[in-house]
Amino acid sequence: MPTASEIKKQLEDNWIQFLNANSTNLSLESLTGATPPSVFVGRYGYPKVKVGPMVPPLHGDTTILDKPEMWLGKSIEEIVEYRLSLIRGVSTVDIHSTSGKYVESLQEVAMASNSVESEATFEKRPVADIEQEKYLGVDTDSAPFGPVAPLKAFKTSSSLSVDRRLENAFYDKDLRAAEGIVDLYQDGVEVSRIHRILSMGMLGLQKKRRLVPTKWSISATDDIISVRLTKEIDTFPIIDSFKVHKHIHLGNHYSVILIPTDTWSFEMQEAWFDNKGNLGLGIDFEDANGLDHYPSIAGAYFAARLGVTEHLFKRRHKAAVLILREIRPEYVMPLGVWQIREGVRRAVDGEAKQFDNFEKALSFACVNLSVSKNEWIRNSKIYKNMKEQMRITDFLKGNFNG
Repeated sequence: MPTASEIKKQLEDNWIQFLNANSTNLSLESLTGATPPSVFVGRYGYPKVKVGPMVPPLHGDTTILDKPEMWLGKSIEEIVEYRLSLIRGVSTVDIHSTSGKYVESLQEVAMASNSVESEATFEKRPVADIEQEKYLGVDTDSAPFGPVAPLKAFKTSSSLSVDRRLENAFYDKDLRAAEGIVDLYQDGVEVSRIHRILSMGMLGLQKKRRLVPTKWSISATDDIISVRLTKEIDTFPIIDSFKVHKHIHLGNHYSVILIPTDTWSFEMQEAWFDNKGNLGLGIDFEDANGLDHYPSIAGAYFAARLGVTEHLFKRRHKAAVLILREIRPEYVMPLGVWQIREGVRRAVDGEAKQFDNFEKALSFACVNLSVSKNEWIRNSKIYKNMKEQMRITDFLKGNFNG
């Protein structure tokens, strides 16, 4: 089995080969191609941020290049190749500027129902450098992207068709953003498309609309939808046993434990080993009162919560949830929190192992993980709460039997 450094070296070699093979198409000062559709809003320099389309030197259906819901089962190399194909043109825009010819052209792209033939002209040749994250756009929440250049002009085909669901939400200037997000989700719009129009300042009350950095719009969308689902879940019957779901992809190991209880609580833990073999651990928890802080594991928390609350809502079940995510060395670069959302979705869609107590469920959840059970439970609030409940139950049983 190759080491993490060998995998990373091979991945970098693949990137270099891809860039060299496509250098002519990826470094033109003028580019025509079909945007997936894809737009991006940066966060550096906020409130004046870099905003623009992402266009590949490809025509036809390019949807897969910017639709994470289609990436499950793909390799890191495949996903990176998709992203490096997208040339990002940028212009500086104030986040309050949600109108004007340029922004409106990007809003039309964001509403598109399919790939949009486009033409981008740059002030200088796009630059890609795998050694510099500012060019690759490497981000723990957002998927990476390829070459970047200041944009001189951008136009799209006049035959662009829009998704009426997105268009209706855009023109409803009296609908609050959170309600618009939930309505679109309930209407079957993918999360990746919802956060795109939120990012372009297309949801919410007219006076409150703002451009939202893509990184923030992803977390906000996951957060808003999953909070709404937890409220619905609270009215459902409790699951009848402890259930454990597992899934592995892209060097990430997921164990999802569903706990029969009448009170909602959710905990996610992430664990990894650094280059020196030291264990890193991140953990965040909420009870029925909700999250009282911004999670230390950032957007990963909201993405995982959405994946599991969807599952409980679809099955009309109530449960507390503990998610263990172990990040292995072969996950050589962050690909975005989409892989957490999709990883948890795939885990809970699979068959569950059932147990009659929490200890057995937790032990099974830790099988094949490098981190020991004792490390996972050391700072777990859900584990602490379950132990206390068990002691109270034992006490009551003892008094009753006595």
